[in-house]
Amino acid sequence: MIDLTAFLALVLDAAVGWPQPLYRRIGHPVGIFARIIAARERRWNVPSRSDGQRRMAGAVTVLILLGMAGGAGWMLQSLLVAIAGPWAWPLIAVLAWPGLAQRSLYDHVRPVADALERQDLPAARAAVGMIVGRDTTALDEAGVTRAAIESLAESFCDGVVAPLFWLLVLGLPGIWAYKAINTADSRFGTARSNGAPMVGLRPAPTMR
Repeated sequence: MIDLTAFLALVLDAAVGWPQPLYRRIGHPVGIFARIIAARERRWNVPSRSDGQRRMAGAVTVLILLGMAGGAGWMLQSLLVAIAGPWAWPLIAVLAWPGLAQRSLYDHVRPVADALERQDLPAARAAVGMIVGRDTTALDEAGVTRAAIESLAESFCDGVVAPLFWLLVLGLPGIWAYKAINTADSRFGTARSNGAPMVGLRPAPTMR
């Protein structure tokens, strides 16, 4: 049933994404990982600790995230299978759905395409500036297009291909463990105290 689970999760994400009313009410599950990282960073990434201690703290934080995300995914999946048996897959798909981001990518990149179609370069620059991490005020049409495509390609890997792969391989534990690691990858590169990184690994950029 894992293929049907992945298919339904993709359909749900494509159809509705993560609805704004739901986001305003409960946030997004990935936000839990970000809050854990921020809390550990404030407590452990302090000037009184050596670089080695900070790196160790970062490693411990990653293990905490993996244990929480993978463990919760495994328990929920096991519980649903025990209760619903062969019909657990739609429920598992609903729990996997927030781990995908194809609709979010579309919603962020579509305004760039719309502005370019209208030949409104200032609007296109502003739209692409929302999804890349560099100054877009001097980009021409080709530069805006290239920036949007590069950002979409990188984020498609992080937000769709990789989580879908881990969902297919390991189910709920896989997709949520991946999302935890991916969140740590993006957060640890900028989590600093007095200029010292919390961990030694540098994140691969998701938006450029």
